Amino acid sequence: MRTTATVAANGIDRVQTGVRMERRLVKVLKAVAELRDLALGELLENLVQDAFAGRHYFEESALPSIRELMRIYGLDLDPRVHVD
Repeated sequence: MRTTATVAANGIDRVQTGVRMERRLVKVLKAVAELRDLALGELLENLVQDAFAGRHYFEESALPSIRELMRIYGLDLDPRVHVD
């Protein structure tokens, strides 16, 4: 796999990576990123950083909008189903 690295002015080294994700989940994530005026990668980075720190990235008031996007894109999350 080929990656492209970029070092930001703040010294953070970022790489371009290819990941496979469920299509509807990606559509919801892209829509959420657009609502927050973020690139998809920025949203994912923020989500993971907060998850690793034990924090919730989204405030409670954002959840109805996210649920509506999930409905629009047909994303029904079942916590009993995990990716193998």
